[in-house]
Amino acid sequence: MKDKKVAVVGAGLVGSLHAVLLAKKGFQVDVFERRPDLRRADIIGGRSINLALSNRGFKALEMAGIADEIREISIPMYGRKMHDLEGNLTYQPYGKDDEAIYSVSRGGLNQKLMNLADDYDNVTYRFNHKCQDIDLSSNTIYFEETELKEDLSYDYNHIFGTDGAFSAVRGRLQKTPMFNYSQEYLSHGYKELVIPPNEDGTHRIDKNCLHIWPRGKFMLIALPNLDGSFTVTLFFPMKGNISFESIKTKEDVMNFFNTTFPDAVPHMPTLEADYFDNPTSTLVTVRCEPWNYEDKVLLMGDAAHAVVPFYGQGMNSGFEDCSVFSEMFDQYADNMLNFFEKYSEQRVPDGNAIADLALYNYIEMRDLAGDADFLLRKKIERKFSDLYPNKWMPLYSQVTFSHIRYSEALKAGEKQAEIMDEVMKMENIHQNWDDEKVIKKILSLVE
Repeated sequence: MKDKKVAVVGAGLVGSLHAVLLAKKGFQVDVFERRPDLRRADIIGGRSINLALSNRGFKALEMAGIADEIREISIPMYGRKMHDLEGNLTYQPYGKDDEAIYSVSRGGLNQKLMNLADDYDNVTYRFNHKCQDIDLSSNTIYFEETELKEDLSYDYNHIFGTDGAFSAVRGRLQKTPMFNYSQEYLSHGYKELVIPPNEDGTHRIDKNCLHIWPRGKFMLIALPNLDGSFTVTLFFPMKGNISFESIKTKEDVMNFFNTTFPDAVPHMPTLEADYFDNPTSTLVTVRCEPWNYEDKVLLMGDAAHAVVPFYGQGMNSGFEDCSVFSEMFDQYADNMLNFFEKYSEQRVPDGNAIADLALYNYIEMRDLAGDADFLLRKKIERKFSDLYPNKWMPLYSQVTFSHIRYSEALKAGEKQAEIMDEVMKMENIHQNWDDEKVIKKILSLVE
């Protein structure tokens, strides 16, 4: 592979991880990034500063040899803790007793992956390189070196586009025949806020949960950080009577939060300043196909399938792109054109499925997470799953704690939803949910 030169355009999470796995295969890898070195500058900007790592992501990190190191800088969250308007708490475990998703710093994880890639002699990082164009006949990439104001070009056997939802590499493929592309913005955006640590550095609220304040058309969530703080995110309509557009003054902010999230406010002493200092960001879903152009260019991560963050699978699905690529490479390496096409055929349905799942989970988190019928459904599902684990794995567990393909999980989840719709129609289900008849009903519908 030493003569196989490849480019990875985008040095974010997926690009840096993919560079490591390519280096392990023996490729000569150049990684290009339009920003300065992420390890030397505070350039994370309006992006979410912590993420939820789960099984799919950890599998790829294990292949890179860094999973244990990342676990050490992560905080396990074993379930959701819902906060209602009165401040009452409802706990909903994510999986079995020891199953958790892990809150990890985006910047910290990115830096560790970049340092790991730098340890390989066959990986070179090139920063301040803004992709301008690709000549697909020669596989030449044209860059502007933004610090030196120079135009540069490089030739490669294969180019990997890992440059995010607004990918320049994908932009070039959009000009090729038979390439399908769509993007859809949510009418909601998000803003990052903070719950600082207690004076002694401890967390103010339970650090081993993902906290949710579901309020119907919007919600607040909080994820723990190692320093005792929580990253708090308000997901909120962009326009309308109650929206980012309608909240204009510090008084508006405090009135809204005191009315809507009263138990959160005492933990947020810098709320007013944070609200106006931090940007309001948009949420977009990107779908495209195919993800490859011949055996020359392949899209991965958000460049191929940007999803909204409500299943905690954006990073995990991007990391799974890398692990699936690495596994399939061992099978198809003798014919790269066939490989790129097979990879795209396999992953596109999974990219579309996780996009659909993430959009649905937003409705679940903001509208249903505090709903009595919804909570009962989850309780019944959990009981049946505990009794018959081979017959029923809850959809959330399929997505988060397994390696079942997203497309297969989506189909299974739709069937489960139909079954639970029937169960919830049973007479006096809220009183009789624990009755043996309920289990028999599910068994009859499953089989």
